[in-house]
Amino acid sequence: MEKTEKDAVAKDYWESQAKTHKGSHLASWSDNFMIELEIDAVGEHISSGDHILDVGCANGYSAFQQLERHRDVGSITGVDFAENMIKQANTLKKAQWSGDVIKFEVGDINALQFDDASFDLVYATRVVTLMDTWEEQQVAINECLRVVKPGGKVILSEPFLEPFTLLNALRQLKDMPPLVEHDSNRFFKKELLENFLMNKGLSFTVNEFSSIYYLGSRFLRELVTDPAAYPGFNPINRIFYDIEKDFSGGGFGIQQAYIITK
Repeated sequence: MEKTEKDAVAKDYWESQAKTHKGSHLASWSDNFMIELEIDAVGEHISSGDHILDVGCANGYSAFQQLERHRDVGSITGVDFAENMIKQANTLKKAQWSGDVIKFEVGDINALQFDDASFDLVYATRVVTLMDTWEEQQVAINECLRVVKPGGKVILSEPFLEPFTLLNALRQLKDMPPLVEHDSNRFFKKELLENFLMNKGLSFTVNEFSSIYYLGSRFLRELVTDPAAYPGFNPINRIFYDIEKDFSGGGFGIQQAYIITK
């Protein structure tokens, strides 16, 4: 599939997601527990008075959650390339919030419409790895870095290839079908990302905030429950979510957060 055709298919998909799921977390991902862990991981770095950019904000679900938890922020701005996502986010905003503390705009992570050094914190969740190639992913990362202030932070909460491979190795040992990297994703390689950041002289930390949850929900649960009995949400996931809030580690978390200081 040609790139322009693939881009159009992806955009149609996200436009449809917004129409179908409106204000629900389902507009961006069915795994609500992972979204909550992701919100927690980002929220650890939000301070009073911060001006924040949520890149790939979808219908604003996570941005609204952050504002609920951090009422003293300066502002939260959400951008997404899907017009229907932004329409839905603004509809929810009108119903719930007054003033300009939170706002949503159509935008492109590869060419953000903001001036250099506009924000104290920029976070991108599951959006940079939607780019087809590592070269395109670098463009997106550089845009996030451009619009954050010196001393500010960029948080990339994205899927990584190494834990994905590790989980599939475990699943193979028990004759389980492999997890699939969908065609719309190009998971980060940790070495590539870390070398890119170090070559720019940037310091970073890694929050492996989902390892126990992934180990449980993508491996252990299939040892103790029948997946066919739970074609949608498996309630055992909540157990692993509750454990994850207190314990993590082991390298199984496909979704990890890189916290980069400019």
